[in-house]
Amino acid sequence: MPIYLDNAATSFPKPESVCAAVERTLRHYAANPGRGGHALSLEAGRLVMECRESIARFFGIDDSARIAFTANATEAINLGLFGLLQPGDRVVTTSMEHNAVVRPLRALADKGVEVVKVASDHLGFVSPEAIKAACREGARLVIMSHCSNVTGTVQPIEEIGPWCRSQGILFMVDAAQSAGLFSIDVAELAIDLLAVPGHKSLLGPPGTGFLYVRPELSLRPLIYGGTGTFSQSETQPEEMPERLESGTLNTIGLAGLGAAVEFLEEVGLEHVRAREHALLKQLIDGLRNLKSVTLYGPHGSSRHGGALSISVSGHDPSMLGFRLDREYGICCRVGLHCAPDAHRTIGTFPEGTIRFSPGYFNTAEEIEQTLQAIHSILST
Repeated sequence: MPIYLDNAATSFPKPESVCAAVERTLRHYAANPGRGGHALSLEAGRLVMECRESIARFFGIDDSARIAFTANATEAINLGLFGLLQPGDRVVTTSMEHNAVVRPLRALADKGVEVVKVASDHLGFVSPEAIKAACREGARLVIMSHCSNVTGTVQPIEEIGPWCRSQGILFMVDAAQSAGLFSIDVAELAIDLLAVPGHKSLLGPPGTGFLYVRPELSLRPLIYGGTGTFSQSETQPEEMPERLESGTLNTIGLAGLGAAVEFLEEVGLEHVRAREHALLKQLIDGLRNLKSVTLYGPHGSSRHGGALSISVSGHDPSMLGFRLDREYGICCRVGLHCAPDAHRTIGTFPEGTIRFSPGYFNTAEEIEQTLQAIHSILST
C-alpha cells in the first residue's frame, strides 16, 4: 500500500463505517429522496434527514433546514457568493484564498462587485486589525478561509466573526481545510455563511458538501429546478433547504457523510486533532534541520492545521514529488495547489511547493519512512 499524505486534497482511507453506509445505501435504499411516497423513497429521505441533523449538531446549527447540500465546498462558495452579492457591493477577502474563492470573486468583480484583498504576513497569518481597516470604507461581506491549504495557517475567525456581526457585515467562512479537524460552532463564531466539503477532514465520500445559511438571510439560487415540493409553481420555493437544492440529491454520498460525522463524534475532535498534530510535528521536526529544506507556515504551532508546504534548494517540486511517488510509494501534492495568491504571498510562485498533509489514519512509521525517503533523495 502507498503512503498517502494528500489528505488536504481528499482524505483516504475512509472509516469502515462510511464504506459500509455507502454500500448498504447503494444496494438497498438508493431511491429518490423526497420524490415519492413509497417505502424506498421515504427511507432515502430519512437517510438524508439524518445526515442533515448530524451536521447541524456537529456545527452548532439550531435549524438543520438552513443546510443546503452541495457536491463540494466550491459549489457551496459559489452558491453563497453569487446568491448574495450584487454590483456595487464591497467584499473583503485575503491573499491566502483558494481559487474556489478567488475565481468567483473575479467573475463578480467583472460584474461590478468591488473586491479588496488583505495581505497576510510571511507565515500566512491575516491580521484581524487589517481586516477591520479594510472594512472601514464599508463592506457587505468578509470571506476568508479558516485554514490555508498551502501553509496550514489557521486564521483568527473567532475574533473576526463577532466583530463583523457587531458592524452589520456578513461573514462567510471557507472551512475546506478545518471542518473535521477543528471545532466550528456557527453561533459562537458568528458565521453567516459556512462552506464545507464532505470529502476532506470530515472523512466523507467525494461528491458531498454543504452551505450553511444563517436564518433571515435569503440567497438567490444558483440552480433552478425540481425540488419535490411546491411542484405546482413555476417559481423556485422560498423555503430552505429546497430553495437551494434543485435536482436529485446524492443520497448514497450523504449516507456516507452522515456515517463520517458520527465516526468523528465517537472518536472526538480533540483526539483527531491531537493525532494529526503529532504526525505533523514529527514531520516538521525531521525536516527543519535539513539545510536545503525551507518550511512554510507556523511550523506545528496551535495555529497550524493539517498541511505542511516545503521547498528544497536545487530540486524542482514536481520532480521531487514524482520521485517520492514512483520510487517510494509516497503520495503528496506539488505545485500551486489551486492557490496562486497564497504562493505569491509566501514567495513560492510560480514553482509552488511540495505539500504533505497527514490524516487520522496515517502512522508514525509512515512519517518516518517519508523522512527517510527525503533524506535518501537529497543524499544522491
